[in-house]
Amino acid sequence: MPLNQSSCSINPWSLITALSLSLGLVSIPFIAPVFAQEQRLRTLSVSGEGVVMIPTTQTQVQLGVEVLGKTAEEVQTEAARRTNAVIELLRSRNVEKLETTGIRLNPTYSYTNDQQRLTGYSATNTVSFKLKTEKVGSLLDDAVKAGATRIDGVSFVASDAEINAAQQQALKLATQEAERQANAVLGALNLTRREIIGIQVNNASVPVPMPVMYKADAMAPAAPPTPVVGGEQQVRASVTLQISY
Repeated sequence: MPLNQSSCSINPWSLITALSLSLGLVSIPFIAPVFAQEQRLRTLSVSGEGVVMIPTTQTQVQLGVEVLGKTAEEVQTEAARRTNAVIELLRSRNVEKLETTGIRLNPTYSYTNDQQRLTGYSATNTVSFKLKTEKVGSLLDDAVKAGATRIDGVSFVASDAEINAAQQQALKLATQEAERQANAVLGALNLTRREIIGIQVNNASVPVPMPVMYKADAMAPAAPPTPVVGGEQQVRASVTLQISY
C-alpha cells in the first residue's frame, strides 16, 4: 500500500526552528530588574561670613577753588591761577593719585520782583588726591593759604596692600565659618559628611568709607594745625559651600 505523502512531509519552518533551538540561535528577551528606589545625592548648603578690621592709614581728599566775578574771563583766569598754585603745593608734598575731578563755569543771577538779572559768573576747579593721614592736617591748612576755598570731601582709607591682604583673610575666615556650621548641623543629625561639591564666593568687597565733613573757613591761617585722625575700615567676605552627606 503506498504511503500517504502528506503524513511524511516535513514542514520547512519547523525544521528551521528545530535547528535554531539546537544551535542556540533563538534569543529570549532578558528583562532587567527595576530598582525600587533610585540613589539620590543629598547636599547641605551653608554660608559663612568673615570680617577683618584694618587701620585707615591714608586719607582721600577732594578740594577746590571757587571764584566769583563780573565776567567769565575774569573768574576763569583767577580760578586757573589759584588752582595752579594749589597743584604745585600738592606735588611738592608728594601726594598720590592727584587728578582733576571738575571744572565748572556758571552764570550767577539775582531775582527781584520775579525778574532774573545776570550778576556775574562763578568758576570752580576741583582736584582729588591721597596722602598719609598724619600729613593731611597741615597740608589742608597750606592749601587754603595757597588759594583753595572748598574742601568737598575727606575719606579715610587703608592702603591697597592692606586691603588685598584683608580680603584674603576675610575669605579664609568665611570659609572656616561655613565649614563649622556644616559640621555642627550634620553632627547634630548624626549624618556623615562626605565631600565639598560646590564653592561660591558671594562677596569680598571693601565698603566705601563714610566721608568726613570739612569746612575751609575753620582753617584760618592763625589757627593751630587742623587735626585729622583716621579710624578703621571693615572688610567683609561671604562664602557658600555645598557639601554632600
